[in-house]
Amino acid sequence: MGVRGLIIFSISTGIVVATDAVAAQDEQTNVQNLPAIEITAPPPAARRTAPSRPVARIGAPASAAPKTRMYVYPTSPGTGRGLEVDKVPSAINAVDANQIRRTGSLNVTDALRDNIAGINISEVTGNPFQPDVEFRGFVASPVTGTPQGLAVYQNGVRINEAFSDAVNWDLIPTAAIRSVTLVTNNPAFGLNALGGAINLQMKDGFTYQGAELDLMGGSFGRIQGSAQWGKQVDKNYGVYAALEGLRDNGFRNFSQSTVRRFYGDVGYKAGDSEFHANMGVAKNDFGASATVPAELLDKYWGATYTTPQTTSNRVGYLNLTGKVDATPTWTLEGTAHVRRYEQKIVDGNPTDAQECGADPGLLCFGDDTTPANGVNGLQLANPYAPGTILGEIDRGSIRSTTFGVSGQATNTDQLFGHDNRFVMGTTYDASVTRYNATAEIGSMGENYVVSGSGVFLGPTGTPDPIAGPVSLRTVNQYNGLYAMDTFNVTDAFALTGGGRFNVARITLEDQLGADLNGDHTFTRFNPVIGGTYKITPELTAYAGYSEANRVPTPLELGCSDPARPCLIAAFLVSDPPLKQVVSKTVEAGFRGTKELNIGSLGWKIGGFRATNYDDIVAIPVPDRTGFGYFSNVGRTRRQGLEAEVNIKSPTLQFQASYAFVDARFLDALTIGSNSPFADGDGNIQVLPGNQLPAIPRHRIKLGIDYAVTDVWKVGGNALYVSSQYFVGDESNQYAKLPGYAVFNLHTSYQVAKNVQLYGRVDNVFDKRYATYGTFFDREALPNFTTGADFNDPRSLSPARPRAFYAGMRVTF
Repeated sequence: MGVRGLIIFSISTGIVVATDAVAAQDEQTNVQNLPAIEITAPPPAARRTAPSRPVARIGAPASAAPKTRMYVYPTSPGTGRGLEVDKVPSAINAVDANQIRRTGSLNVTDALRDNIAGINISEVTGNPFQPDVEFRGFVASPVTGTPQGLAVYQNGVRINEAFSDAVNWDLIPTAAIRSVTLVTNNPAFGLNALGGAINLQMKDGFTYQGAELDLMGGSFGRIQGSAQWGKQVDKNYGVYAALEGLRDNGFRNFSQSTVRRFYGDVGYKAGDSEFHANMGVAKNDFGASATVPAELLDKYWGATYTTPQTTSNRVGYLNLTGKVDATPTWTLEGTAHVRRYEQKIVDGNPTDAQECGADPGLLCFGDDTTPANGVNGLQLANPYAPGTILGEIDRGSIRSTTFGVSGQATNTDQLFGHDNRFVMGTTYDASVTRYNATAEIGSMGENYVVSGSGVFLGPTGTPDPIAGPVSLRTVNQYNGLYAMDTFNVTDAFALTGGGRFNVARITLEDQLGADLNGDHTFTRFNPVIGGTYKITPELTAYAGYSEANRVPTPLELGCSDPARPCLIAAFLVSDPPLKQVVSKTVEAGFRGTKELNIGSLGWKIGGFRATNYDDIVAIPVPDRTGFGYFSNVGRTRRQGLEAEVNIKSPTLQFQASYAFVDARFLDALTIGSNSPFADGDGNIQVLPGNQLPAIPRHRIKLGIDYAVTDVWKVGGNALYVSSQYFVGDESNQYAKLPGYAVFNLHTSYQVAKNVQLYGRVDNVFDKRYATYGTFFDREALPNFTTGADFNDPRSLSPARPRAFYAGMRVTF
């Protein structure tokens, strides 16, 4: 039967599972960087007797029975062990704790960028701790109002925020992550998994034991530290805790960042049962959350435009998980979770409020004749001297409470004499959100800082957009039922099939009137089918087809009328409903491993095509800074190729990857834009075949780590990202945002057994580049640096210049 056959037979008849009882920094990983599970097979004679009940043992002695390292991959949101990697009919993408540690960063997104071929990072907010993560043209972003195409899970719990499906990467406790897998072609992960699901598994006292202190500091006032501790108490209990803190002044004006996070887990194991209670809290504050006109960056790379721009994120959550082997072939697991999330945003902007033409002592809105009303409905008096350049301070707050439960059952009984793995589960999540927004009139200083006046805008008359205030209560109820089956037709050929049925109900309740009231229900069944074939012991082929959906968020449902646009993420209006987005994806490829004299070789190559139906995009309103609306725009398509090769040995680790992403509109449409090619009404014409903006077509990544001696290691990585169209240039008429290549170096020295010094240099050649670009209203404000109007329509997110960091890591 061979080793592979032994593993498969053992899974279906009873196994002993043991994970390494050592600190995570010593954990050995392979096969696309998945944490290994040690498999101990029963004696040969036992295989033909009645199956015995599996027993979980931690740190079982090597003499107990022969072991084989097996790698499994998640195929559902549960925290169970997953499916043997050779049977997964989709691409394998994973990052382990060692790769996260090597970045020296408290941003897990840095490790994703460096180690997964298809991922690209854009600092749309202008802050490195709140990046957009783009994979295959789909985005998981912290920016409220960004159409989200990736689902993100932490210990089996979906952490896309309720109001806008945004993903706040800064709230994730990076030091506590054991592994990250990017699951594609799988509808079991529910809503938003159009391009895939990022699945984070956290450490606990059974998988991490010991203690570690890590301190680092460097450029731009960066100082950060983390501490983690794990312990297995006798054979039944495990305790783990991680604490992280960071302060960074940033290279841009007003761009300071403060991060404070805690994560803890208490686990219990007894026989076939395992239970965990884990919780986390975070309190983070950020500045500089917008793009900057290119002409200002030409003068000073750290420039900002319209300040203040601050974001405050708060979160607290508690998760309870349990897993029981009910019979030798049935495993039951369940989760219950509660999450409280709060966000406050203060955003200085240009304003549509202006002096009235007939009486400069009064304020008008949109033009010099339409009255600008206060919250009492009366026209506002101008609080400033005539000729003052006016601005606006928009404040928004989101407070969400989410509760959810889920259950999952896994069966490994043989079917028709063949090995089979069947998983079924159900999820329920309910969220209540309170959203509030206000707009305060202010004066614009020559440094683009808006100073408030204490005068607040009220609702303006139709057809003008709402200018404030807004108070909205929303209720989300998401239900899911899924089932997947993997059937081994032969030892080499496995088929997977299944699907998920989603029901989503979103209720909007206007707290100031009735304009925003709405009740929307969406249903959808998403199927999946795929297969794998092990051509040789070292080569596997895979192919699959799946569908996924995302429903409009409460924010999108409250801002979808082109006749009454909103200040996105601030003011909502009564709008027509949107359709849900449905994505249909096919992917296929090959992957393999081989032992060489220089180490273990892993490689993969695959292609994909995903077609979105009724895709939703955010469409800006020309000449009204920040205003826009959400709309279904028909079909879009994302297709491409991903290839990777890596070598791992005790002295050398090497990785090279290439990803090609071609993202296009498939239907014609007319949308508003601040593009210089817009017509007299401020519109551009998008034709079938035009490329989607902000999605670079080519990504090349290289990384190497080499042990010069037993105690000294050096390494580096290089990243090339090709050019991309500006957001607002959906018609592809303007010159692209240039591509860029960035080189980074790092080294470490083991001073003593438990003490390591390390350092890194980011952006070695001090390359000045932008990761994101859009257009802005050049007439909203003058260019104070020249005293004239802006000429360049581009607004960019500048990347961090060269930076030096050094740190010390102590383990116990």
